[in-house]
Amino acid sequence: MKTLEFEDVHYAYQEGADVLQGVSFSLDEGEVAGLLGKNGAGKTTLMRIAMGIVGAQKGSARIFGLDPRKDAVEMKRRVGYVSEDQALPEFLTVGEVIRLHRRLFPTWDEPLERRLRERFTLSPKVKIKTLSKGQARQVALLCAVAHRPEVLLLDEPAGGLDPAVRREFLETSVRLLNETGTTILFSSHYMTDVERMAGRIVMIHEGRLLIDNALDDLRENYSLALIPQEGADRRRLSDLKGCLSVRVQGGALHAIFSCEPERCRALLAGELEIHNAFCTPIALEDMFIELVEGRS
Repeated sequence: MKTLEFEDVHYAYQEGADVLQGVSFSLDEGEVAGLLGKNGAGKTTLMRIAMGIVGAQKGSARIFGLDPRKDAVEMKRRVGYVSEDQALPEFLTVGEVIRLHRRLFPTWDEPLERRLRERFTLSPKVKIKTLSKGQARQVALLCAVAHRPEVLLLDEPAGGLDPAVRREFLETSVRLLNETGTTILFSSHYMTDVERMAGRIVMIHEGRLLIDNALDDLRENYSLALIPQEGADRRRLSDLKGCLSVRVQGGALHAIFSCEPERCRALLAGELEIHNAFCTPIALEDMFIELVEGRS
């Protein structure tokens, strides 16, 4: 049984405006996956469906085989969740918020709680409403991980925070993974963070699954081909096997292929008689930009 599973998930906030269009993928125990996509691609909706905040209109999401809406209490005891827009009760103190969560989770780890409070220098007597954005996120992360969840869902939890605070988020999550084998799905616009933390990349674009590969596979077996625009047929290029996207940039065609550079050059020469293409490995951030722009 998969730890986290999405099967043919569809969702639309209004008729004719699909946010998710048949997304399917699953994670095994201990996997760490980065969920990528531009704003509006459906990342937050997918996380909300996994948490049972909204229900899939078609298809299903399962965590430990449980339905997030029908089995909400049992499922949420085993899951940690932090979102970019997550709000904590402003009238409570940090200590009161922590005590509330401590009572909710039978697996709460008080030594881990103390370690996180000390690391984040959070005073239990301070009111939530007086905290900075970064400090409030730290409280939310502490509450999400101190019960040692089996699944951790992070939806842009460090968006807009300074690099030092983001690093705290990452180090805490990675340590939790290493200690307990937690499965982590997280979204982030910071590609350096994704590359440091994820072993797998899931990319969605306009509501559809575009990429689902191990990070090492993306680094080794994907290429960017730069082809002079004159004499090249964009449609024929797009139709080539393994071509994921094509866009025009600076008088050249930029094409992403799911093969290593040497094979990419041979493919272009053999199929389209293009002998002046420059084919190179591609960094994750560049791949994200090329794929999104080339399929817009």
